[in-house]
Amino acid sequence: MQARAIAALVMLASGAPVLAAAPAACKATAYLTFDTGSQSQAELIAATLNKHAIKATFFLANEKTVRGDWSLDPSWSAYWKARVAEGHAIGTHTFDHVYWQQDLAHGAMLVKPQFGAHGGQKQTMDAAAYCRELRRVDTRFVELTGHHIDPIWRAPGGHTSPNTLAAAQACGFRHVAWAQAGFSGDETSSEKFSNAQLLAGMLNHLKDGDIIMGHMGIWSRKDPWMPANLDPLIAGLQQKGFCFATLREHPDYKKHP
Repeated sequence: MQARAIAALVMLASGAPVLAAAPAACKATAYLTFDTGSQSQAELIAATLNKHAIKATFFLANEKTVRGDWSLDPSWSAYWKARVAEGHAIGTHTFDHVYWQQDLAHGAMLVKPQFGAHGGQKQTMDAAAYCRELRRVDTRFVELTGHHIDPIWRAPGGHTSPNTLAAAQACGFRHVAWAQAGFSGDETSSEKFSNAQLLAGMLNHLKDGDIIMGHMGIWSRKDPWMPANLDPLIAGLQQKGFCFATLREHPDYKKHP
């Protein structure tokens, strides 16, 4: 995780959330996004979104899960089909959760996949290979659900570069980062950043148009963020007059005629 993200949490986690006494009319829009991870919170996320009747955006990679399978295995087909039926947006997170390391000459890049045949090994990709890595998620998603993903992507760790952005744009994908206040902190140390602190920071600082980022399960955090904070975050923002939408409705990503 980037040091600037941790530094931002120190600032954001101060103060107590100030909530309205009752839900207000929609005065702002927030965009919930979830990256795949251990998938330990997958069912909770789905249930919470349905409880509040809101839609979100999911960025998918083929990651190892707490069930012992992989997040884009056929065993997850029913889960992803249900999210499609509910109207959530789906983007690519690179199939093997490929971390960018360094830009090279002629549009190539040094990368390090976390999973797959080359997991943990540095390798060189040209723009065409990187595009194929992004599109592998779409190919698998069609196999699992019969539907294509949306033309958006998120780089693992949020680490982009001129070469990765150019390669993705050339094959039709726009990158989606997140707002400073939208960094959930679910991959930070729970000893340093408690769930209460993280929730307070987000409720106090999120503003209209902000993109929120969380994971569908993190292996490292001892006190998981999602069970404690997702429902209170949604309810708290709704009390402050926020509505929620997928990135299909975001002014920077929605399709124009």
